[in-house]
Amino acid sequence: MYVPSSFAETDLETLHRFVEQHSFATLVTNAGDCSFASHLPLLLDRAEGEFGQLIGHLAKANPQADQLQSKNLLAIFHGPHAYISPAWYESNHTVPTWNYQAVHVYGSCILENDPAQLKQILKQYVAFYEAVQPAPWSIPDSDADFVDSLLPAIVGFRIQIKRVEGKFKLNQNQTAERQQKVINALRQQTGENQQAIADQMQANLQESENDTPPRL
Repeated sequence: MYVPSSFAETDLETLHRFVEQHSFATLVTNAGDCSFASHLPLLLDRAEGEFGQLIGHLAKANPQADQLQSKNLLAIFHGPHAYISPAWYESNHTVPTWNYQAVHVYGSCILENDPAQLKQILKQYVAFYEAVQPAPWSIPDSDADFVDSLLPAIVGFRIQIKRVEGKFKLNQNQTAERQQKVINALRQQTGENQQAIADQMQANLQESENDTPPRL
């Protein structure tokens, strides 16, 4: 991913939090001249290895299941994004752009075929995504045989993370005054993406101002 230094996010804690908040990812593999992508949730285990690991599963019928053991896998985590109009800068010599946040995770894969491990992966999925529900659901013990019957149809995997790239493009290359004008304009929009980008820009701008040494 092309990441200009002004847009680079390198703090691992921030990147991990982003992956957890935007866990529905695009998993890309390459086999020969063919690239393949699947859209699926991936769970982060922060404690494993230097950068953590991703945990997932997909249908055994998915052609990508045969490509998972390729040496280089890419998981793309997408955040909010919004079109930025040059009119918002209220200045000449400006052009349209797009603000967005994305994290790319690179690694190699270990397959999980053991039924007990597959079942554990499913339980981790359920526990993670049900945690925010008013009455979290869990797999009933009475459904054990039903769940066991589904296991042969899926492939579990763990991606050992080798590298993480973060690109948080939030107008950092513009002056604080221009950034605030963009934030104000985004606040007038109705979409969730626009509001989320405005929130991120405001937090980023506030952090930058706090890091600026006081004038003597």
